[in-house]
Amino acid sequence: LEGKEIVGRERDIQEVMNYRGVLRFIDETRGEITEDTIKTIHRLTTQKILPPGECGQFRTKQVVVKNSSTQEIVFRPPPAIEVPYQIEDLLVWLTAEKEMHPVLKAGITHYELVRIHPFLDGNGRVARALSTLVLFKEGYDIKKFFSLEEHYDKDATRYYEALQSVKPEENFDLTGWLEYFTQGLAIELTRIKEKVQGLSRDLKLKEKIGGAQIALSERQMKIVDYIQKVGFLQNKQFGELLPMISEDTILRDLNGLVKKSIIKKEGKTKAARYILQG
Repeated sequence: LEGKEIVGRERDIQEVMNYRGVLRFIDETRGEITEDTIKTIHRLTTQKILPPGECGQFRTKQVVVKNSSTQEIVFRPPPAIEVPYQIEDLLVWLTAEKEMHPVLKAGITHYELVRIHPFLDGNGRVARALSTLVLFKEGYDIKKFFSLEEHYDKDATRYYEALQSVKPEENFDLTGWLEYFTQGLAIELTRIKEKVQGLSRDLKLKEKIGGAQIALSERQMKIVDYIQKVGFLQNKQFGELLPMISEDTILRDLNGLVKKSIIKKEGKTKAARYILQG
């Protein structure tokens, strides 16, 4: 490395810049989702990556999807001539469907975009952006917290397996795909919830100690975190929390926290409880 400039692959950098542009577009989109909406998402997603004549334009020739390892054809999208009509059918359904849960609606939209394969390249990214837009319009503004693009990039194998689990000979049963899609959202939303709860606990603790910087040992931080989560700590839980530490050492740590007015002790015997200072 020694003084040499580290340059990322140009395509990777451009994809990140394009994705930011797509998120801004989603934020500013009002009204119904239209064919122009889908084409704009594709143009923003692929600009400076695909030839200008292909950006934001439906394909005009037949394409096939091949297994990258075996080159076997795994999916044959509809003929190019049918693309505008199938996109129109999807948009009519999207506008008319008012009863379905937004997450299922987004999942079906995602799959249909991949199935129709309206563009020569970039269909997956457009499908993920479009499902994000569907969720956004239904009040699920997930783009501020996590990216479907990033989530599926980290789980690419299962993502493609779930998409390919939908078989024409099984009447395009979307159950497997929708289970995967909703599970992915649930995982990310749970992760966000845990972060928010952790931040909330940290803020409450800072309020209790007046925002002051107080030096705590690693064991004391573990103790405080445990009390924040469980609500209290008793002698009988010492072994569970700090299995390799003696009771005397833990009691010294607790007394230090009491002196710093971070926690307080309720009771006198071994059944005493340590709780956060009120």
